[in-house]
Amino acid sequence: MKTILYGNGGCGNHGCEAIVRGIYELFKRPLIISSENIDEDRRYGLDEFCDIYDAKAGSPGKLQFVKAYMKLKIMGDHTAMDGLPYLSTIRELKDKSTLALSVGGDNYCYSNQKLYAFLNKAYQDSDIKTVLWGCSIEPEIAKRNDVSIDLKSYKLVVARESITYKALKEIGANVALAPDPAFYMKGEICKIDHRFDDGNVIGINISPMIISNEKKCGVAYANYKNLINYILHETNMKVALIPHVVWQQNDDRTVLHRLYDDFCHNQRLILVDDHKAPELKYIISKCRMFVGARTHSTIAAYSMKVPTLVVGYSVKARGIATDLFGTDEKYVLPVQSLKNENELTKAFCWIMDNEEKIRNHLIGFIPNYINEGKNIKNMLESI
Repeated sequence: MKTILYGNGGCGNHGCEAIVRGIYELFKRPLIISSENIDEDRRYGLDEFCDIYDAKAGSPGKLQFVKAYMKLKIMGDHTAMDGLPYLSTIRELKDKSTLALSVGGDNYCYSNQKLYAFLNKAYQDSDIKTVLWGCSIEPEIAKRNDVSIDLKSYKLVVARESITYKALKEIGANVALAPDPAFYMKGEICKIDHRFDDGNVIGINISPMIISNEKKCGVAYANYKNLINYILHETNMKVALIPHVVWQQNDDRTVLHRLYDDFCHNQRLILVDDHKAPELKYIISKCRMFVGARTHSTIAAYSMKVPTLVVGYSVKARGIATDLFGTDEKYVLPVQSLKNENELTKAFCWIMDNEEKIRNHLIGFIPNYINEGKNIKNMLESI
């Protein structure tokens, strides 16, 4: 029987793509994707090893619609209405699988936890066992009664970092700890700019998401701009501007192009085009060091043993860094804490000063980290 993956946002977010590819690399078993965006998933090649179904293909039955509508009108709860389009596909998949993995990563960190509880129950009602896979959850969210009940109903929750693991242990969920699935995805060689050839390039990723989480307006962009200015004027290194999410409503390229323009297309700036996730991992592997906002851009860097500074905003950044280095201090710069325009440059200088030590640590640590995480597939196969 094939395994269903659901809750994944689509390959325009290459972190979502990397999760699917990593799961396939780990398990080497047939997969079904209940897709939020079929066109994206096909464009980036997931149909080469997955059967792809439209997650929201069906029309609800009249009784289902009436019940959901009444909940909305009487209780102000729109969850059932939002979940209705998913039910037809879930019923269709009932005869094709007995196991579904919710693979959205940090879906439970945002405001729509009720929808994922709805989908969890809908799969279970169709006699499909559910596993929450590779997740990060803020401890305070996990403690909420409604969320706690939902989390404990999964057959297994696989946390991708120890902060989430400890929080889920405390509420009594059946939880295991394993690396984010993207660690298992292999890089894929692609054509790259010749300026990477000397290995003296700093990879930089910035996202609209990071900017939206800043407390002081404009401070995140100003920090990135000052960092690039420092690299161009105080070192002989080049800078590669690397996007990792290209959704129209949340596109890294909008900010990266602005940086590129602000430096008048300096010849030491490399503006990297969109690529599929394995190619982006290869490109990042060619960087000497990396500064990233998107979690899965930094996972690509970590897994390719590139010294990395994370500009983070949530538990996932802190937890992954702590598991890799024993602490997140110096390795993660919370965007919410930024107050002046030079903090990112100072943090990068620490990474640069400790570059070889960090690289050697990753070279020694990452292979065992990934191999030990592979044991999780035995737990999945026993469900």
